[in-house]
Amino acid sequence: MDTGEFSVNRPDDPDSAVSTVRIVSDPTPSGLPRNIINRELSWLDFNERVLRMATEPGIPLLERVKFCSIFSSNLDEFFQVRVAAMTDQEAAGITALLPDGISPARQLKMALERVRELCARQQRLALDVLLPQLAREGIQVCRWTDLSAEERATCERFYQDRVFPVLTPLAVDPAHPFPYVSNLSFSIAAMIRDEMTGEERFARVKVPTLFPRLYEIPGTTRFIPVEDIIVAQLGTLFPGMTVGPATTFRITRNADLTLEDEEADDLLQAVEMELRRRRFGRAVRLEIDRSTDAEMRRLLIEEHDLSERDVIDVDGLIDLTCLMQIHSIDRPELKDDPWQPVTAGRLAAAEEADRSIFAVVRERALLVHHPYESFASSVEEFLSQSADDPRVQSIKMTLYRTSGDSPIARHLIRAAERGVQVAVLVELKARFDEATNVTWAKAFERAGVHVVYGVVGLKTHAKCVLVVREDADGLRRYVHLGTGNYNSRTARLYEDLGYITCEPEITADAAQLFNHLTGYSRNVEYQRLLVAPDHLRRRLIELIDREASFGVDGHITVKVNSLADSEMIEHLYAASSAGARVDLVVRGICCLRAGVPGLSENIRVRSVLGRYLEHSRIFRFANGQSAGQALHLMGSADL
Repeated sequence: MDTGEFSVNRPDDPDSAVSTVRIVSDPTPSGLPRNIINRELSWLDFNERVLRMATEPGIPLLERVKFCSIFSSNLDEFFQVRVAAMTDQEAAGITALLPDGISPARQLKMALERVRELCARQQRLALDVLLPQLAREGIQVCRWTDLSAEERATCERFYQDRVFPVLTPLAVDPAHPFPYVSNLSFSIAAMIRDEMTGEERFARVKVPTLFPRLYEIPGTTRFIPVEDIIVAQLGTLFPGMTVGPATTFRITRNADLTLEDEEADDLLQAVEMELRRRRFGRAVRLEIDRSTDAEMRRLLIEEHDLSERDVIDVDGLIDLTCLMQIHSIDRPELKDDPWQPVTAGRLAAAEEADRSIFAVVRERALLVHHPYESFASSVEEFLSQSADDPRVQSIKMTLYRTSGDSPIARHLIRAAERGVQVAVLVELKARFDEATNVTWAKAFERAGVHVVYGVVGLKTHAKCVLVVREDADGLRRYVHLGTGNYNSRTARLYEDLGYITCEPEITADAAQLFNHLTGYSRNVEYQRLLVAPDHLRRRLIELIDREASFGVDGHITVKVNSLADSEMIEHLYAASSAGARVDLVVRGICCLRAGVPGLSENIRVRSVLGRYLEHSRIFRFANGQSAGQALHLMGSADL
């Protein structure tokens, strides 16, 4: 059954699709029609598209290597969160059918089968295509047997000087229990035999993360995995013993936070406690060298309470996220042409005239498109000027994800130390950024910033800054609303929109929003903002139904990261059945089935992948304001 299409576009020629692929999905095992595509299988389809980018001949070689690495890092998160959740469902005995008509157990089985297929495809791509192509360009990923005697001597010196001092061999015997293997850590396992007594014991050596995974042999562009060097020198860790064949393996654990914030007396302490517990999450995946002997394999499976279905056999390198190190090589001819973000025209003119961003925005609102237009010279500069301007009286901001060296966070601290009233909502539950956000929350508090941790029971995902300034004609509020995070690093890699304005209705709404987030209220009404969970879904459904009422003259265009809300999907189906056109650009998960006669023949779905990660969320309703007058929305919400 046809579910739509996706295209891969080059960023310098967005109208030229490199490939367009039809997506076909089988009916449910029961044979019943299915209107919803399984969420987890849809995500795996997305990651397959990421892997497909590594095969596109029009993409420079090192960029294809990067996509191969991204595929692996995506899959790591999928196991830590989604597979962990599916495993918990199975353990809890949940049998209720999912929206797509399959059981949780069947979903897990299908997902793991699909993962195994995709991993095998990635291994073939790396071993048979990417690594040979790199070698032809003089960039080689070698194994120990490929090295010359001189290169081995260099690696041995590196091992003695840098590696050996930080290694800790752990043997298993009645006084030494099986060692705990931390999440995503890389390990070497071997059987160690004492020839005098005949005793044989299992030993594990953790590969340190203090240096890059791939050791670059000095004076060359030849790399060797650090674990290969350790395996070759394993005897130095067990003197007087016979070391059996060694193998490499990697464990993935459940890394999702289990946090009941309604019951927490102190959310900051609760998150810190949960972060410590995360290290001990249940194992959900074992990646292991395919050549590992059966007894070693059985031991690793049993000690981590796994089964054969949880094992990924690997030919070659385990954990291809290390290929991102290869991408960092200075070979510009093998990469995309560099793009230097430009300063938005009005801001550049203002800078030349020594005028502030506030003066620019008072003339009319400013829309910036990152990373094509600079995040640093727009959003960061807005915060920087706000921190230093003596007329600024207060700054309020939501912070969902930011970098560990965030200039924006430093601007906020500088403003607070200068005496400006600064309030920041730090979302402590931003997945995998919890530790960074805890660190910034403490730094803010030390600087005198008013810090709150969000709304109990919800994640605060909004991207909003509110600045109150004493202008010559009185107090005025300035607002930045964005689709992306206040993260200077990802702002160079993610496509996003930012909107800076002093329009009274929008700034009044932002003030209401912050009062709601930092205070205690309900039934808050807004004039221009659509705020979830109270208003956004209801209003979007109203707008979808309104377009449906215009029949063939209705047209809905949506760009989001994911579409999984079954109620929203049903309303889009209804709009299609009424004759309205529906064009969806969905980068990742899409549970809607497009192109089905009588259901969604007027719906077209595309997934755009390219040089930058498409991250903006944009909604257009052709008759959203009135007949023939379109309404445009932007924000940070997916469906």
